Amino acid sequence: MIAKRSATVLSVLPRDRRADEAGLRSSFWPDAQDVHGAYTGSAEGFIEFTLGVFKTEPRNIHQITNVLIEFISPAKQLSRATSLRSNEGRTAAGSYVARFLLCGRYCDHFQKREGEWRIADRTVVYDWLEEQTQQAASPEIERFGFRQPIGTSHSNDPVYTLGSGKEHESRGGIAARSAGAELFFSGTWC
Repeated sequence: MIAKRSATVLSVLPRDRRADEAGLRSSFWPDAQDVHGAYTGSAEGFIEFTLGVFKTEPRNIHQITNVLIEFISPAKQLSRATSLRSNEGRTAAGSYVARFLLCGRYCDHFQKREGEWRIADRTVVYDWLEEQTQQAASPEIERFGFRQPIGTSHSNDPVYTLGSGKEHESRGGIAARSAGAELFFSGTWC
């Protein structure tokens, strides 16, 4: 029973990755609140804010690790998860201006309603912020070189072809597959 409840909550956390609007919306209850540093308010407002950020930042990576779940009742759970995030920002002219490394924790209150777990309230606690200013960067294809495929937002990302049988033919030979991938929490979520 505990493993099943843990798996359910763990499956919610990665839904808001890859600039996937549907994934973001399915992570939160409509009345959820979010305290997220630059944004505080409804989860709906956070989703709109985040979708705007995804349009302006050329490259983001987000890791979730060390997930701890506390069972309060059959319909309530608390979750604490470490978050490591790297963002690059651009000027209006399109050149790179900064890279940020943010480290912190998601402190989530999950609720089960009508058989479904979602986040009811989220507070992000920031533990580390590092800004690395830089000059204009080379185009991504030059920067990544032979390290292909390059991650992208939402449905264009290679992770969306996993299990489709097209991993090797259309995405340059992705070999990472696991039947339990939705429960893998000690590494990077794409």
